[in-house]
Amino acid sequence: MNIMIITGASRGIGAATARLAVARGYAVCLNYRAQADAAHQLARELTDSGGRAITVQADVSIEADVLRMFETVDRELGRVTALINNAGMLESQMPVTSMSAERIARVFNINVIGPFLCAREAVKRMSTRRGGQGGSIVNVSSMAARLGSPNEYVDYAAAKGAIDTLTVGLAKEVAAEGIRVNAVRPGLIYTDMHASGGEPGRIERLKDSVPLKRGGQPEEVANAILWLASNEASYTTGTFIDVSGGR
Repeated sequence: MNIMIITGASRGIGAATARLAVARGYAVCLNYRAQADAAHQLARELTDSGGRAITVQADVSIEADVLRMFETVDRELGRVTALINNAGMLESQMPVTSMSAERIARVFNINVIGPFLCAREAVKRMSTRRGGQGGSIVNVSSMAARLGSPNEYVDYAAAKGAIDTLTVGLAKEVAAEGIRVNAVRPGLIYTDMHASGGEPGRIERLKDSVPLKRGGQPEEVANAILWLASNEASYTTGTFIDVSGGR
């Protein structure tokens, strides 16, 4: 059975990815940090539809939590075959001159250290050199890595730039072990994350700057994630799909 871990799966892109993954036959681990009700409700929805889903609370920036999450999946589902590094966060919009060291550390802990730790544990289980059957890692980056998010989230953009580098470097490192590593870079997507930055209507303000003249839906990103995770992308590694409306 194909077994997928989705970090930050309680809402937005993560939840859309979980629904599509179950529809395509994956058993899924829905990771969440704080939104337990949403994660459990999604798990019930997926199991009621005939799928297999478990929820695991874990803060991916904490090593012990990541270890516990992977051990839980080992025990309850089996050895992971696909990891979706989706968990992420941003803080209030501000220029770099107003950012504290504590804020920058929080952003990098979740957006960079978390994916590194999860990728490390996934590789240990997927690697054909370690007795695994291979697998796929898909990192959820952001167009911010290319655009920089000036006056808003340069720290978040820089963290996603680190994820782009992780994608390229790890892909080369583990290609001979049966593991593919790719990333999607969403653009302006209708999710709750914009409210976290203090501007729930950010997409409406900016959508006219997108060549397609609209914001994207989480399901549109999920489709790209599932393609990269699947055998249809068997000769694709170390690469990116920009789901950004041409921006």
